[in-house]
Amino acid sequence: MMKTPCQRIESSIIKKFRKEIWRPFVRAMQEYRMVKDGDRVAVCISGGKDSMLLAKCMQEIRRHGNVDFDLEFLVMDPGYHPDNRKMIEENARLMEIPVRILESDIFEAVTDVKDNPCYLCARMRRGFLYAGASRLGCNKIALGHHFNDVVETTLMGMLYGGQFNTMMPKLHSTNFQGMELIRPLYYVREEDILAWKDFNGLRFLQCACRFTEQIAREREAAGEKVDAADIVHTSKRQEVKELIASLKKNNPGVENNILKSAENVNLDICLGYVSGGVRHHFMERYGE
Repeated sequence: MMKTPCQRIESSIIKKFRKEIWRPFVRAMQEYRMVKDGDRVAVCISGGKDSMLLAKCMQEIRRHGNVDFDLEFLVMDPGYHPDNRKMIEENARLMEIPVRILESDIFEAVTDVKDNPCYLCARMRRGFLYAGASRLGCNKIALGHHFNDVVETTLMGMLYGGQFNTMMPKLHSTNFQGMELIRPLYYVREEDILAWKDFNGLRFLQCACRFTEQIAREREAAGEKVDAADIVHTSKRQEVKELIASLKKNNPGVENNILKSAENVNLDICLGYVSGGVRHHFMERYGE
């Protein structure tokens, strides 16, 4: 019997990309005990490659795993252009993901914000998703951050924030009691997600933000030839991506080492650290 497009996509995750995607996904789910019996997980879908893959992986592990939990698939529309919204809906139908769309006007709210509009937009979107998941009786939300996001965030904190921390595989919400955030793609690399996308001939949203679209229009008006999706390449994250790519030429294991460094913190030889909101300095114990 000929497989449907959705069945081929599902099969590619389990078989073709078993080593690159399925095993790292399952490893993170098991190692960090991301779900347990009775959980109700809201899988948050932006329309990009990462969140759409996450949705399929969560469907597959619920279908074939030994943990009994429920899923909701939430698409938060912050004010997408109709074409972008249509793409998300068409991909969801193709991949047989029963999405629930939550309407908002977040893009409109941050349009005139001059300082850190992307940061404000991300925070507002996260809060909206938490609230929506809570209303649906979910106790966890799953986001599509992958291995590269984790490594880049760790390095960005050091280079641009003057702090050492990382993107945690799961954490408790401070604003929504009883709600947890989980990142099941924690060990899945972006290059493998791109390979999976291309293998299946899929096309997803890249950047649907009005802010980047506005910058693109302004540059085009000034005579520049630019694609809105390229605006992200001016970000600090893109700088770190390029730095890591350069370091990998001489040290292929540099990404693994950056992540491992967050597991091997030796407080005895740190200048200082923060624990439970309290800042400590090595001089407090020096000479004891």
